[in-house]
Amino acid sequence: MYGPPPPPGGYGGPPPGGYGAPPPGGYGGPPPGGYGAPPSPYGVPGNGAPGMVSYGNGPMGMQMSAPYGIDPISGMPFSDKSKMVAGLLQLFAGAFGVGRFYTGHIGLAVAQIVVVWATCGVGIVWPIIDGIMMLTGRVTDAQGRPLRDG
Repeated sequence: MYGPPPPPGGYGGPPPGGYGAPPPGGYGGPPPGGYGAPPSPYGVPGNGAPGMVSYGNGPMGMQMSAPYGIDPISGMPFSDKSKMVAGLLQLFAGAFGVGRFYTGHIGLAVAQIVVVWATCGVGIVWPIIDGIMMLTGRVTDAQGRPLRDG
């Protein structure tokens, strides 16, 4: 049907002489310190504070923590900025770039102000779409952290 039939005995099974003897001395045991615990993608509770999650070492070996949790998709800590606040500010005051000032994107906010006012209001489409993306999409703050829900 799709090529020649299998050889007599099929495709499976050991080779005719077997697999042979194991290497001298065997395959060895576990490493000296053992294998250790598997890494956790979400970190471990840090500093004993409820809701604080450790996400790695910061400058000079300091342990960093994420008070708003860690994004399960990117592994980044959530921003202290809210998705809802940023989106609503952008929708209702987007002509002044307020939503982008809130998230820390100063250059983008100034560019939106210039476009809206230089086009006599026609450029308001950009801040409106930006506000909708803030409410529904995966927008980040100026440090690259995803905005938190709520």
